[in-house]
Amino acid sequence: MKIAFVGKGGSGKSTLSSLFIRHLAAVQVPVVAVDADINQHLGPALGLAEQEAAALPALGAHLPEIKEYLRGANPRIASAETMIKTTPPGSGSRLLRLTGDDDNPVYAACARPVALDGGTVRLMVTGPFEESDLGVACYHSKVGAVELCLNHLVDGRDEYLVVDMTAGSDSFASGMFTRFDLTFLVAEPTRKGVAVYRQYRDYARDYGVALAVVGNKVQGEDDVAFLRDEVGDDLLVTVGHSDWVRAMEKGRPPRLDSLEERNKQALRVMHERADAAYEERDWRRYTQQMALFHRKNAESWGNSRTGADLTAQIDPGFVLDESVLTARPV
Repeated sequence: MKIAFVGKGGSGKSTLSSLFIRHLAAVQVPVVAVDADINQHLGPALGLAEQEAAALPALGAHLPEIKEYLRGANPRIASAETMIKTTPPGSGSRLLRLTGDDDNPVYAACARPVALDGGTVRLMVTGPFEESDLGVACYHSKVGAVELCLNHLVDGRDEYLVVDMTAGSDSFASGMFTRFDLTFLVAEPTRKGVAVYRQYRDYARDYGVALAVVGNKVQGEDDVAFLRDEVGDDLLVTVGHSDWVRAMEKGRPPRLDSLEERNKQALRVMHERADAAYEERDWRRYTQQMALFHRKNAESWGNSRTGADLTAQIDPGFVLDESVLTARPV
């Protein structure tokens, strides 16, 4: 299962994504967590000290070896240098799994274990902007490795990839917003909070993106009514004040079982909704959307940058699903 958390800056998406990850670990669900936000908050939210979080290896710094590994023996890709963030897999490509794939160089280089209540998750990060990036690089250059990995990921029902996405609607600058089984949009009960929801809803409508709203910082029935009026049936659950979260934000998280019962119930509802999204998965549409966005990127900038026709990387007979794992190269 591939799950994204999005929302306005300051809405609490990193906090809620970390709570969801903790919940999954506590019920023994395998999890790979990815911080794809330019402001890297997920590591500390999962209990890492600031220095530990800052020392995590950045996916973008390992992009050449990620490309080389995922390229595999795909004859449509002349070299790793011609791969861009949207390059789709094809016959001969190497694919990633969320479990049972610990020895691949992507996880070896970039994933680090984080011990939580009941289990250990693997955490990967895009990495923050460096001083050398200021004024010359855009945020999307950092998340290209995440999109490439998502394109080459084959995952199942009882395993989770949870991605803390960039704030606002920036993820629509690439096809990454279509890479998830379910997107949790974290919205505060304010006009600004629901404005990002409307942007996501309108952009996602044409691509079949499943969206569920989690109301955060809800203080009473008036806040719930406001969110219900603004987002309708997309409102899944609401989360209110939490002493547990306050302690976590101070770097002193108690055990998850001491989280307020109403908030634990919200996490259970989110888990149930995410599991249900598996039934709606359409691998063929998923593969077609990869090809669509790769073609767009190739024609708008990729071909001119690499000097090659990157649309030729699209394998028209290939459908990404679990059946292709038996034929992947080693």
